[in-house]
Amino acid sequence: MRLLASLLALCIALLMPGKGQASSLEIDIHSISKDGIGESIGTVLARDSQNGLVITPSLTSLSEGEHGFHLHAGTSCQAAFNDENVSIAGLAAKGHWDPDNTKTHRGPFSEGHRGDLSRLIVNADGSTTTEVLAPRLNTADLRGRALIVHAGGDTYSDVPPLGGGGARIACGIAS
Repeated sequence: MRLLASLLALCIALLMPGKGQASSLEIDIHSISKDGIGESIGTVLARDSQNGLVITPSLTSLSEGEHGFHLHAGTSCQAAFNDENVSIAGLAAKGHWDPDNTKTHRGPFSEGHRGDLSRLIVNADGSTTTEVLAPRLNTADLRGRALIVHAGGDTYSDVPPLGGGGARIACGIAS
């Protein structure tokens, strides 16, 4: 019985990521609209590192340029109705993830909410594969939450509201 318990403990230890092991997640990202969730536009690979969370997008079908990229508090990519009864793409994803209740938008390398991620830079062909770093996050922070790609860039400030990223155009839930 003792041998069985020791073997079970060893198996669990080998399967669980520890301090010396990096954890990773692959998240399927879909286009979103006021009508709901659309087709897959690719994946995002997120992995823990000594410097924080390394996020590697492999996305297509986006417009060229900068796109705001955030971890949201919600668990759904569905459209939802706002206070004016208008359907908004990805509104069920709720607001940016702010577990420290900072209520401020300062970027991934500052002391604002932790949902800020580095902007995605999309090539002329609509693809992006450039890694971004989120130094204050790890894969456990992503689980069950929505990753959102916005139509526009991000100023990492509260003016315009939420950094000016604009409409939510793509989303994926980390599981």
